[in-house]
Amino acid sequence: MRYLFFTNTPAHVHLYKYAVRELQRQGHDVLVLGRDYGCTTDLLEYYDLPHRIYGSCGTTKYSLFTSLPFHYANIFREVRRFKPDLIFGMGGYAAHAGAVSRTPVILVLDSEPTSLDHLVSRPFAKAILTPHTFGKEISDNHYQFRGFKETAYLHPDVYEPTVDIRDELGLGPDEKFVVVRFNAFGSHHDVGHQGFTPDRRRELLGMLSEHATVFVLDESEERRDGDGDARSVDFHPALVHDVLAEADLLVADTQTMVTEAALLGTPAIRSNSFVGENDMGNFVALERHGLISNLASFDDVMERAETLLTEDGTKERWQARRDEFLADKVNLTDVIVQVALNYGAVETVGSLSRHSVPA
Repeated sequence: MRYLFFTNTPAHVHLYKYAVRELQRQGHDVLVLGRDYGCTTDLLEYYDLPHRIYGSCGTTKYSLFTSLPFHYANIFREVRRFKPDLIFGMGGYAAHAGAVSRTPVILVLDSEPTSLDHLVSRPFAKAILTPHTFGKEISDNHYQFRGFKETAYLHPDVYEPTVDIRDELGLGPDEKFVVVRFNAFGSHHDVGHQGFTPDRRRELLGMLSEHATVFVLDESEERRDGDGDARSVDFHPALVHDVLAEADLLVADTQTMVTEAALLGTPAIRSNSFVGENDMGNFVALERHGLISNLASFDDVMERAETLLTEDGTKERWQARRDEFLADKVNLTDVIVQVALNYGAVETVGSLSRHSVPA
């Protein structure tokens, strides 16, 4: 069999990396089509995944749309060359590649408030897989799994630290540290949304630096005036989960990394304009289980962060909550491999079920 995977962002590389390796191990031909966005290319090379880059995308809101014709031309050429039997992806690129090549497509979606990708991709999908917390029923071929896309690489069955990350970061064995993640809000699903303003960024970093060493992960890859004692990234992006697992706190105005921290047992605060009444189901569920805090108010962010850093036993409580939460969640890599080996016949995969909107 010949399998094609789309990785448009770094998170997509993590989602599919173990499935790609397992299918290769079983003797199948696999190709990853990647977009040069953030550290996507660095990760593809680090994990030695068989890949081709179909194009690049900046972090401005309109860079993706201006690149679309070039991207599609390269994608269609690669698909015709590779001739896949099954395509995996998370949106329009994968779906349209399948439509043009008449290849079945399996979509893994997790951001239900975003309708654009669903509208342009779901008519071409053989099946759509989503977390059990997904708040929309998309179509008759919509199936759910117990977990999130991040359980493909952070489930206890597959994740284990690769290095002594404290040594990599130059930290003492008991030195508290915080990771702060700033989003560039340049993806199509980010248009119209925002996170921390420059003034609030400075205030946040100043307060956190009073209680811990602070590492800034900035998607715009730009060191800002006023960051004070906060340190920029100086580790390979493939080690970010080892960093998150060891951190005492994550504060972010982005999305994926918050879920990752929660699944690693690290307290996480998420604050951006997505937070609110129509928030995504995975973040609602994680907050309900006491793993993250979704806060729209900056004052609440400051108060909550200081509390988490100064209370005793915080990390231990979060580890226990994480273990309890993951006890009945699937290793999504196993699900993806089973779907691949069954030629996309998702109804034969026991860990998948017809989607029903959660109560």
